Amino acid sequence: MRAVVYDGPRSFAVREVPTPEPTAGQVRVRVVQTGVCGTDLHLHEGRFMAAYPMVPGHEVVGVVDALGDGVDGVEGVAGVAVGELVAVNPNAACGTCEYCREGRALLCDALTGIGSNLPGGFAEHVVAPAAQVFSVEGLDVDTAVLTEPTSCAAHAVDVIAPRHGSTALVIGAGPTGVLLAQLLRGSGASKVTVAAPTAFKLERATALGVDATYLMDRGDLAGDVQALLRRSGGSGYDVVVDATGAAVVAEVLVPLTRSGGTAVFYGVTDEEDRVAVSPYDVFRRELTIKGSFAEISSFPAAIAAMRSGRVRTDGLVTHRFGLDDYGLALEALRSDRTAHKVVVVP
Repeated sequence: MRAVVYDGPRSFAVREVPTPEPTAGQVRVRVVQTGVCGTDLHLHEGRFMAAYPMVPGHEVVGVVDALGDGVDGVEGVAGVAVGELVAVNPNAACGTCEYCREGRALLCDALTGIGSNLPGGFAEHVVAPAAQVFSVEGLDVDTAVLTEPTSCAAHAVDVIAPRHGSTALVIGAGPTGVLLAQLLRGSGASKVTVAAPTAFKLERATALGVDATYLMDRGDLAGDVQALLRRSGGSGYDVVVDATGAAVVAEVLVPLTRSGGTAVFYGVTDEEDRVAVSPYDVFRRELTIKGSFAEISSFPAAIAAMRSGRVRTDGLVTHRFGLDDYGLALEALRSDRTAHKVVVVP
């Protein structure tokens, strides 16, 4: 089969590799399409658990085409059969470390990720444990390919635990920001605002049910902060989330958070990034600072939200590339202001 293979940071090629065979308890999936996200840009640079040789791609939707021993295909471990459209949860925990034994598997000392330290979905086939494969039959593939980012957003809502009647501000209108905004709106927040510097993304957020939007300057973040505070009524927002992963943007979380509120680091930054926070401000205004990292058990909730229409994805996919154009897909994600969700179709 053909796959994108990295030998090291920024060094990749599309090459022929052996088609994987599912071992006991595994499922093989013929990839239909795989989403490209900001994490893939970090992996491209050798960050975020990258292990070489690496086949990236963690937002996988495809069709089951082979089953390993112990997966019977009718009442299998994950309830999937050959020919079924599925999404693959990339993340798994060891089950034995102190965090796993405490029931906090996402903090696992030995977390594995399909598409980072295990072969991923920028390939014609991928294998995964059956327990990490979920049926998305009946969903459009352009919705199903957003299962993983929707599950990350579902986990973030669990972390945030918004108070009913609260206000929320999501900074960033990429796919994950728009998905998170929808879930916050359906989980107790009375009004959700999305702020971003790209007008067409804000228009898409409005079309998908977000209450309010704000077009940021980003060249004048101080001005953006003042404008957003005015829009909040002057006191800020009960929940403020950075969904950009840009440290300079994350630095405005605390100033925009209402006293007693919660600031959330959600976008993927680089490990060496730093932001300045006034401990006195956090202390005096009794602020809560939280982080939300990926997900490990939120696929059922994400799929249910998409099936019910609580999460809508219409129009989010804007760009498609073949495997041979994987480099162009990364560049579109990095710098094409007309790109929203980018997918690779093997």
